[in-house]
Amino acid sequence: MGFHHKDIKVVKLKRSLSLLDVTVCGVGIILGAGIYALIGVASGYAGNTLWLSFVLAAVMSIFTGLSYAELSSIFKSDSTEYEYTKKVFNKTIATLIGILVVFTGIFAAATVSIGFANYLNAMTGLSVLFIAISLIILLSLVNFLGIKFSMTMTWISTVVELIGLLIIIILGINHIGSTNLLAFENGFSGVLKATALVFFAFIGFESVVKLSEETKNPNKNIPKALLLSIFITTVLYVLVAISAVSMLSYEKLSISKAPLAEAASVSLGNLGNIAFFVLAIIALFSTMNTVLLSLVTSSRLTYGLAEQNAIPKKFGEVHPRTRTPWLAIFLIGIISLVFVFFENIEIVANITNISIFLTFAFVNASLLILRYRINPDRVKFKIRFLSIGKFSVIALLGLLTSILMMVYSIINLV
Repeated sequence: MGFHHKDIKVVKLKRSLSLLDVTVCGVGIILGAGIYALIGVASGYAGNTLWLSFVLAAVMSIFTGLSYAELSSIFKSDSTEYEYTKKVFNKTIATLIGILVVFTGIFAAATVSIGFANYLNAMTGLSVLFIAISLIILLSLVNFLGIKFSMTMTWISTVVELIGLLIIIILGINHIGSTNLLAFENGFSGVLKATALVFFAFIGFESVVKLSEETKNPNKNIPKALLLSIFITTVLYVLVAISAVSMLSYEKLSISKAPLAEAASVSLGNLGNIAFFVLAIIALFSTMNTVLLSLVTSSRLTYGLAEQNAIPKKFGEVHPRTRTPWLAIFLIGIISLVFVFFENIEIVANITNISIFLTFAFVNASLLILRYRINPDRVKFKIRFLSIGKFSVIALLGLLTSILMMVYSIINLV
């Protein structure tokens, strides 16, 4: 999973980023620990057609991503979902959406912490609940102490995650063709259930538009970078999905606590223990980094809402010594712990996605309405061939697919 890296911004002169620069950054933002944490559960839904779920999730990401790109050309580049919905609806709805975005980060932290715990449990036998709780507490403390993340640290994390995925792809090459990738064991409905789940792995695509102020010719390069970064990560995810179900049956994958590590272990035979250990360490690194980023981002979004008087001003209070929003950090940590107690990664991941899809539905609806309310000259970016007069077909597709995926996420919970 890639997450909202709003607070991690490339510090360069304005208009200094090329299309390649933004695309590479977009891949880094999207690529994250989601695939390490959720590929096992998702394979239980989709079977050998898991790869198709990643393709569908990517297409849906493009719809909503292009809506974000257009909204960013209307508002200032660092605007948030709170500001989009406040402009179209009212402060109450905007506040609810702002809180929903915060909870998305909380749910993501809980989801991925359980993923971290599953991998460590497979290595050590320690309690999943104990590991996940300890991780949230430890990283909340790190967040409070004011550790600063540079782009360098983010790239190190991304490179480690990428290496892990490439290892799986390379190991899976010799196994491709050993299973029917068009079997549809659980029907197309199973594919859609998995699509709703693996969408989690694409979270962060909407943050690519935050780089528009630093990008050369942003009205052309931002949409191109968005599409390219989604395409590149989709190719990686699809190849990993194909490799995983080819090396280890989807039935075994679906019940594994450390799915990618176990798939690599089976592939290498006598060297399986080494492969398992290497992939598990990479997964631990990736999941821990994502949990920390989720906690940092959620606490800062909470701080931002307090600054805008959307929630009690108290949550915007900064600790005099650490210079961090300590009450917001404490609140986010406590709520994250509550969801960790579910201990079931499938339940928490689906709750996460329900909040994501509801947010995206409101963002797409905001664009549909704004098209009729604002001066067309304010819109610097628009997919013209997918517009009918002032009507945005892209935003409609984004709205409908968000609602569809929200329904399937609810079905997954039932």
